Amino acid sequence: MPLVEVTYAPSVPEPQLRELRSVLPHLVSLAVECPEEPYDGDLQPGDVEIRFRPQSPLDRCGLPVVIEIKSKWTPTRQANRQDRVDTLHASLHTTTGLDDFGIYLSLPCAAWSQGD
Repeated sequence: MPLVEVTYAPSVPEPQLRELRSVLPHLVSLAVECPEEPYDGDLQPGDVEIRFRPQSPLDRCGLPVVIEIKSKWTPTRQANRQDRVDTLHASLHTTTGLDDFGIYLSLPCAAWSQGD
């Protein structure tokens, strides 16, 4: 279950943020799918959590949009993590029209429980 945080500048138009909100769950799921956690295309509540945060006046940011993704470490994710994030960047650019943005993919050792 990836956790996604999107930090954005006030100059980013709301329609573009809404488009990001719409496409991120599927595209992030594709980016982190692996044999240990396959993606079947049927996202359920809690499968991808996304939080949007406006930049603070105190933030020091070089990009108008930064997308941080945390997903549990697996050997297959680790092996090609740069390819995964590069492919996701290209897909988001094509889908949303965003030009100036960055993606940070973190693969910590983690566990998740959501209950029944």
